[in-house]
Amino acid sequence: MLPYLFQLGPWPVPTHGFFVLTGVFAAIVVFVYEARRRQMLDERLVGIIAGTLFGGAVGAKLSTLWMYVEATPDPTLLGIIVDGGKSILGGLAGAYLGALLFKRIVGYRERTGDLFAPAVALGMALGRIGCLLTEQIGTPTTLPWGVTLNAELAARIPNCSYCVPGVRLHPSFLYEILFHLLMFALIWWWLRPRVFVKGELFKIYLLAYALFRFAVEYVRGNQVVWEGLSRSQLFLIPSTILLLLYFGRQWQRGVYRLPLPPAAVEERGVA
Repeated sequence: MLPYLFQLGPWPVPTHGFFVLTGVFAAIVVFVYEARRRQMLDERLVGIIAGTLFGGAVGAKLSTLWMYVEATPDPTLLGIIVDGGKSILGGLAGAYLGALLFKRIVGYRERTGDLFAPAVALGMALGRIGCLLTEQIGTPTTLPWGVTLNAELAARIPNCSYCVPGVRLHPSFLYEILFHLLMFALIWWWLRPRVFVKGELFKIYLLAYALFRFAVEYVRGNQVVWEGLSRSQLFLIPSTILLLLYFGRQWQRGVYRLPLPPAAVEERGVA
């Protein structure tokens, strides 16, 4: 709806791309700050960040590849890169795999989830501003904060029968922006000093986002493909189950139990 944010000389700057790059830059700053604070700074982190970004870009494209191939009679690699869609869920999955792969390549064995968690949360909040300004708003609502479109904006949204002037729509991307900002604040000021198991912050963030995203899909307006569920929800079901099983297993193994202080150990006769 606002495809270009401003003009830089003869070149128009895409709104979505601008906010995605802003989010990436902010995420890198937070990542490096956390690495320094936790005394984890290492030149190999540069390769891990690059691998994460590459994996995220590839995952985002591959997850919507089928849509491009289905709609294009003569698909090409350049067409996939330029005209293919992107999925944030595919991007997150690709980024996660990219981080794991490049950590193995560069021989970095420290857990980096605690560095990525606040960085990704803030980066996602900023990136989603671009989505809010350029993509379909959401489904109709009677809530007072619903967004109404004028005739010009409504005409720019393809394949949306209810995107008409005067109809209030859920600002679904605004919900996502607020969620990611809340998660950033929660991780930064509350969880960081309390979660002592290395690497768990990112998994906590992923589980929270999976549950939130599953719920917000009902007001996103994405295509329903099976039993009232969108493709994103079908992807999130097994992903969420795996995360819940992981945390359940960790809990069962006693990973989250704080170690007893020396005085308590002596009192119980353990020492």
